[in-house]
Amino acid sequence: MGLREMKKQQTRQNISDQATRLFLRHGFDRVTIADVAAAAQVAKMTVTNYFPRKEDLALDLHEEFVGLLGRTVAGRAPGESALAALRRAFLDAVHRHDPVIGFSGPDFARMITESPALVSRLREFHEEREDALAAVLARETAAAPDDPLPRLVAAQLGAVHRVLFQETLRRTLDNEPPDQIAAVLAKSARTAFDLLAPSLNDYAVR
Repeated sequence: MGLREMKKQQTRQNISDQATRLFLRHGFDRVTIADVAAAAQVAKMTVTNYFPRKEDLALDLHEEFVGLLGRTVAGRAPGESALAALRRAFLDAVHRHDPVIGFSGPDFARMITESPALVSRLREFHEEREDALAAVLARETAAAPDDPLPRLVAAQLGAVHRVLFQETLRRTLDNEPPDQIAAVLAKSARTAFDLLAPSLNDYAVR
């Protein structure tokens, strides 16, 4: 990484860190872009150049979140189906208490759920992720452009991840310990993927 790119990355991270600190302290809806710019010691335009939408200051894992399922399927092992790859990856993320699947801590979970704007933006994330997964499934199975099957499969797999994400947030807000949440989540995930297995075990096998 060059010096210029490193400086840009550091500026972006500083803006994100300052925004998160302010959001957690005052609530997302009460903090302005100007507040974030002042805390990060940059111009308002610099903030919006890195984060065009205020919601993305709080939900700074947009690209990772949206692309996760599609990347997992695209990188599946030989002989592995899309379902098996996503099951394996999700259970591994549960073990790691990965923030991308909802392990964010009570303060962050509360910040999200108390802001209608963030709840709406998170819903968009889930929809974008499902669309991205459908595109990968269509490519990997050489589906015809008018074939709805990749979208139908992506909707089922996306629904599992969306419901489990919401369950993680709910239990986090109830102040359950992360290890306890992980144990319940792993059990629920196995049940959910098992329910899909009869239909999807042989779909998109590499």
